[in-house]
Amino acid sequence: MKELVKQYIPYLLDYKKSFLLALLGMVAVAVGTAGTAQLIKPLLDDIFINKDIQMLKLMPFLLIGVFALKGIGGYIQTYYTSYIGQDVVRKLRDRLVSHLTSLDMAFFKTVHSGELLSRVTNDIARIQTVVANIIPDLIRESLTIIALTGYVIYESPKLAFYFLFIMPLALFPLTKLAKRMRTYSRLSQESTADMTTRLGEILNNIEVIKSYSSQAYEQKRFSKENRNLFRFIMKQIKTNALISPIMEILGALAIGLVIYIGGKEVIEGRMSVGAFFAFATALFMLYTPIKRLSTLYNKAQDAIMANKRMHELLKIEPSIHSGKKNLSQSIDSIKFEHIFLEYKQTPALRNISFEVQKGQSIALVGDSGAGKSSLVNLLVRFYNPSKGKIYINHKDYRDFTLHSLHQKIAFVTQRIYIFNDTIAANVAYAEEIDPKRVTAALQKAYAMEFIDKLEDGIFTKLSENGNNLSGGQRQRIALARALYKNPDVLILDEATSALDNKSEALIQKALRALKGKIITFTVAHRLSTIEDADTILVFENGKIIERGTHHYLLQHSPVYQALASHII
Repeated sequence: MKELVKQYIPYLLDYKKSFLLALLGMVAVAVGTAGTAQLIKPLLDDIFINKDIQMLKLMPFLLIGVFALKGIGGYIQTYYTSYIGQDVVRKLRDRLVSHLTSLDMAFFKTVHSGELLSRVTNDIARIQTVVANIIPDLIRESLTIIALTGYVIYESPKLAFYFLFIMPLALFPLTKLAKRMRTYSRLSQESTADMTTRLGEILNNIEVIKSYSSQAYEQKRFSKENRNLFRFIMKQIKTNALISPIMEILGALAIGLVIYIGGKEVIEGRMSVGAFFAFATALFMLYTPIKRLSTLYNKAQDAIMANKRMHELLKIEPSIHSGKKNLSQSIDSIKFEHIFLEYKQTPALRNISFEVQKGQSIALVGDSGAGKSSLVNLLVRFYNPSKGKIYINHKDYRDFTLHSLHQKIAFVTQRIYIFNDTIAANVAYAEEIDPKRVTAALQKAYAMEFIDKLEDGIFTKLSENGNNLSGGQRQRIALARALYKNPDVLILDEATSALDNKSEALIQKALRALKGKIITFTVAHRLSTIEDADTILVFENGKIIERGTHHYLLQHSPVYQALASHII
């Protein structure tokens, strides 16, 4: 708890003016609460016992003043602490998403998207309670306790001793409950992530589920995760609910003792009736913030675990670092020199060497898992080579900034990524939309033939994953996105796989128009996409075993002959 507060106090100090106003509101609440107790003494002694008419006239104004102070202070504190809390959480969420997008592709291959969604949404929401509620409430209740404790000690040090001696006894059971709460909180957060992951799989694979009529099977699997979450949340609730009876019993014991001893003081004339009731009122008021503090402490355990999970992500460092040089010139040559690549000690590429010049097209063929996609993934720096170097314009490509490198390279994969935005925004992704350039790119990708039929044309809004388009239409939009960049290097990783023969022929026509202007890497899906390539690289078990033109390989490479027979 101490560590958590220490970690987030600096965030609050970034809002000095708002925090100061919130603090003034908390002080007003604390002073108003103590003032309410103080008014009991003149109310009983001066008005009801001594019949003081002047005090009777003054008392309503004093009461209004005290409660107004509490009310206005409470409003100021609530508004400014909520503002600070919400803004800190916004920054935390921005920081976490920014950090996640900077991590390596290898990270996303090992961590499920549902787990990440859970951390960005559920865990951050739990942390929000720390900044927006727990820390401000902790300060407010502490100030109230200080004000009321000072008052009860001032009013009767002897009676205050009994109460203040018994209440600290609650620390032992509360510490035990907090430890148990941390355990259940961790388990509930992990269960939330598992449930989110399962739900994500259901939504992403809904076509498979419906085609197999496996709804009952998936419901059973989801229900298991949902029940686990329910079980751990109920254990949290059970643990948290124990705080109230513990505090009630100890509070009743302390207050009962004070009433007995205080009553004797009044009977024996050592204390006035008004002073005793003022003391008793302050004591009852003091019990409430102490009880709230114990509840806050237990609730904080949930945030402690969420905070730990969030910082586990933030501590992960990417291994792919941006270079410092800007790749401002066009890419005229790319050279792979003795490249090796391993995924978790499993070889993916072995001793790859070749060079390509501007205007040339390279095709990569081979069985699944032969290393074709691994090679193009290296080129866009999804990974770094385990050994060897890649040169662009005779310079190590790791020296260039990632942004300038990616500005020069367009990458289109078999898996098409469509954003829930307009066609124009998808084509001009991450750049300013130029309708003329968008239309030109779509025409090159032969996509305008169906876009012209849409009511809003290039400004038609696409649904999630582009589900209101066919597979071939989505693929042509992805190609247009690549062409919009006017790249120096175009990578097509089985990017025409969803096109019909006619559409693919049109795309090949567009690519031939670019020939001589850019470097093209094509991972083959069909023979028609590679037969015009300047060089075809034949991969097997991560190695290049043959290279040459289509006609040369058909005559001299049995492996290529076998591949060509089933990629027609």
